[in-house]
Amino acid sequence: MIHVGREGIRYRPVGCRAVKKSGGTSAEGRPDDSAASFMPAAARGSRSPECGSRRARKRLPAPWLLLFAVVLLGGCAAIPETPVAKPEPLLFPPPPDPVRFYYERTIYSTADVIPETQAGGFRRFVTGEARLGEGLAKPYGVTVHRGRIFVSDTAQRFVQVFDVPNGRAYRIGDDEGPGGLQKPVGLDVDAAGNLYVADVSARHIFVYDAEGKFVRKLGGEKWFQRLASVTVDPAGERVYAVDIGGVSSDQHTVRVFDGKTGEHLMDIGKRGTGPGEFNLPRDLAIGKDGRLYVVDGGNFRVVVFDRDGNYLKSFGRVGKQPGQFARPKEIAADPQGNLYVVDAAFGNFQIFSPEGELLLFIGSRSEKDAPAKYMLPSGIAVDEDGRVYMVDQWFRKIDVFRPAHLAPEQGWLAKRPRPASASAGKSQDAK
Repeated sequence: MIHVGREGIRYRPVGCRAVKKSGGTSAEGRPDDSAASFMPAAARGSRSPECGSRRARKRLPAPWLLLFAVVLLGGCAAIPETPVAKPEPLLFPPPPDPVRFYYERTIYSTADVIPETQAGGFRRFVTGEARLGEGLAKPYGVTVHRGRIFVSDTAQRFVQVFDVPNGRAYRIGDDEGPGGLQKPVGLDVDAAGNLYVADVSARHIFVYDAEGKFVRKLGGEKWFQRLASVTVDPAGERVYAVDIGGVSSDQHTVRVFDGKTGEHLMDIGKRGTGPGEFNLPRDLAIGKDGRLYVVDGGNFRVVVFDRDGNYLKSFGRVGKQPGQFARPKEIAADPQGNLYVVDAAFGNFQIFSPEGELLLFIGSRSEKDAPAKYMLPSGIAVDEDGRVYMVDQWFRKIDVFRPAHLAPEQGWLAKRPRPASASAGKSQDAK
């Protein structure tokens, strides 16, 4: 028999039970059923003071002794380890084209971020239980700052934060005070780590500092009819809020506020189908040279403006082919100015150059959860290192993709905390 302990693998001969001692006298060892089945009936009924003793071996005929030895040695032989094949990396685009992105990981809950304690790992090893964490109910938007992943949850009414480098998770906006959220949707972060959250029910933009403390609100019922998303420039000077309006509303516009004072500065666009007009705008991204890229959902295109709101161009049209749109939702820009547009109907995100040329698409629609498979995709973000974060509401997950030029051990998300001790405190526990 084989026993596994902390020191490694120990072997006990087949057919032997543990021998207990009491008051200096040994109790009788008895062969177990598996060994006895190889013996004659007379031998099975006998007892011996010690398993494998000279007296016991004399009672065994020579052929049975040989067979018993074979079984004994077989039971003590080491079991060879079967090599486990590593899964093939998921590449985009697939070979033979040059790789642009690797699928890296998926985050479902706090257990994917908070290191497991040694006590918890040992308990799971013994009991075989799965590790549990606090998951997402209905994630929508996502933004990232130095390895901290902010995800709005419209069902749980707060922003879930996965702080990967520090191995912790916490919530923002889940209190009953002035910073409490009702239905957070789009969100963004400036270069200092301040968080801006669009709340469609409260009709306000909530601002929190880098520690998650509530600072102030922007906008209000006067300014928003159906607030959909918020985008802030790196300096935190200008805040762009997209109002999707509605089918019966003419308020399809982008409102611009001073990020420091909250003063309304201007509006960009109006309802329509012409150049610089919108029909159900969804989101906005700031790209190269401060250009503004607005997802115009009802017109199936991306409309481009300069920093001051002057119309420049648009790209995209309705269709089922790559480079076209069926149900465009959120948009993000990478450090090079490329645009990433989520399409809920296609179940993917498409990558365009700053001029609107299609470069690549990643993902496909599926009813079964898997990496790069989506049923109801929504938010998207690109961090400082070029990693892409894609949210799916149906599968309640965030898929992470790493650009090919970035090594796995590079970037903010590659930083890992040390394993936690059993007494270490956490904002949200993972078991």
